[in-house]
Amino acid sequence: MESNLEKYRKEINDLCKDGLFLKCGLRNEMHIHYTDSELEGISEDKVKKIKEASFKDKYQKWYNASLAAIRQLLPDRVTDFVSAYHANVKKEKDLTNYCIEDYIIGITLVSYSKEDNYGLIRNKLDLQYQIVCSLSDRLDSALFEIKQLIESDLFDSEIDEAMMLANKGFLRGAGAICGVVLEKHLKMVAASHTIKIPKKTPTINDLNDLLKNSDVIDVAQWRHIQFLGDLRNKCDHDKTPEPTKGDLEDLVSGVRKVIKTIY
Repeated sequence: MESNLEKYRKEINDLCKDGLFLKCGLRNEMHIHYTDSELEGISEDKVKKIKEASFKDKYQKWYNASLAAIRQLLPDRVTDFVSAYHANVKKEKDLTNYCIEDYIIGITLVSYSKEDNYGLIRNKLDLQYQIVCSLSDRLDSALFEIKQLIESDLFDSEIDEAMMLANKGFLRGAGAICGVVLEKHLKMVAASHTIKIPKKTPTINDLNDLLKNSDVIDVAQWRHIQFLGDLRNKCDHDKTPEPTKGDLEDLVSGVRKVIKTIY
């Protein structure tokens, strides 16, 4: 059964394919002919589709579906996408405000050649096409951000559990849980910055040093994490002095701060 992720990725890929044929359709409608070299190596069926592709009767459906996807995954590019289609100006049309909408309703820049008119609209469509094709990468990025949010919620729950144990007097166990949360989060931060972790089982200090050396955290943050690592070790090792309730409070509040401010 197809997962939702696979469905979304397929929809984006379909939008990219449809956008490619829209580009061909625009060229066909503007009677900009293909050279033999451009079609060299392409199957007869594909060449037929390219030459029969249309633009005006297909564009609106593609535009609406693409805009909906961009609003969800890439809201910062909505204005760029929309402005390529529609210029919200009432002055006379020229090179600066001629858009895809104008071409669709039959407006042309009479002072310019057919090739110039085509070039303007092609550039607008190219921009929209590139934005749509970038959605696939954004989908992966968004999924990673969702994963971070989910893990952050899980970490909060684990810290709450640690605090409950601490309140019942199980200080070492509570400290161990906080240490695990801190270690998991630092690994996640390293992954988000594509930092390779050389050790198979790195310690908190190993991860802390990696992040500092990679300029992900500053010296003050590095020292704070080092302090939290020392508190965790105090809770984790039987031969160390018994941790105090104050130690646990520092550890809990410190780990909460790290997972909320370092990512």
